[in-house]
Amino acid sequence: MEGCLAAQIAARHPSKIVPSQPGDLIYLLSVRISNMSTSSPAIETRHLRKTFGDKVAVKDLTLTVERGEVFGFLGPNGAGKTTSVKMLLHLTAPSEGEGYLFGAPLRDPKVRQKIGFLPEHFRFHDWLRADEFMALHADLYHMPRDLAHRRIPELLDLVSLTPHAQKKLREFSKGMLQRIGLAQALLNEPELVILDEPTSGLDPVGRRLVRDIIRDLRQRGTTVFLNSHLLSEVEITCDRVAFIKHGEVIRTSRLQDLVEGELSVEVRLRNLRPEAIEGLSRWGRQVRLDGEHLTLTLGSEADLPSINRYLVEQGADVFALRPQHISLEDLFIEIVGTDGGL
Repeated sequence: MEGCLAAQIAARHPSKIVPSQPGDLIYLLSVRISNMSTSSPAIETRHLRKTFGDKVAVKDLTLTVERGEVFGFLGPNGAGKTTSVKMLLHLTAPSEGEGYLFGAPLRDPKVRQKIGFLPEHFRFHDWLRADEFMALHADLYHMPRDLAHRRIPELLDLVSLTPHAQKKLREFSKGMLQRIGLAQALLNEPELVILDEPTSGLDPVGRRLVRDIIRDLRQRGTTVFLNSHLLSEVEITCDRVAFIKHGEVIRTSRLQDLVEGELSVEVRLRNLRPEAIEGLSRWGRQVRLDGEHLTLTLGSEADLPSINRYLVEQGADVFALRPQHISLEDLFIEIVGTDGGL
């Protein structure tokens, strides 16, 4: 019977670990089985608010993160991202509103068994060796020793720290500490992983490693909540994103719709009459003419032929028309602005 259950868990939740001991099976069942028959979102918040005295740290955190998606949480410094994450983890209690993780209230301690967390500013026990540090966290999770003894070497290998397993953390570089932090966040095979600036301090090889791990988590059905200032990383890895400004979520969208939905168009032309510029507003916005270079933002590339015909009909000599999808960085500035912090 135990073997059948183990096979079912392995089939539903692919992993390098297949429980072979009764204790392993009981532990994985306690972590996984409670959510096998429910469809509650991984994260659901309604008007969460946090104040410290007269200071409003988070004005209105309302969002839904579905299971199995990689969700980006974007905003400038001081916009309330870190406080929002602390409320999700119930490290600080919200002043108002309600929130749920896998259908359970944020305050429910049992739901935290399903969460892995890598904070942006961590203070690890630097007198411990890497393997000792991982063993400590395995004990905190009440993980069976046999399972921990197999899981820890696998994770150290996953983050390329196997040669440094016997090294004390005080000897680690910033990038190595980031890697060991990611390993501990995955130790309990979480259903939700919250990563706060996971590529901070990493070189390009390390950033690619983090991207590969996030992709693997998505394939296994794990939900990832990613807070990062490296918008290029978010653009590569996330399914949906939310923008927070002045402590309030102002927009949530599928990333593909954002980056593919709008175009920045540059036209090289001559002899465009000033009155013709106003007519371009029927297709686009942010129309600017600088010498022989006309730029505007479009909602769809289907308008490009009409714009070209219009310019020619207005007597302009069109030499080149170059459309290009707007980067996430440009969209970030457009949505949040340059003063989005509190």
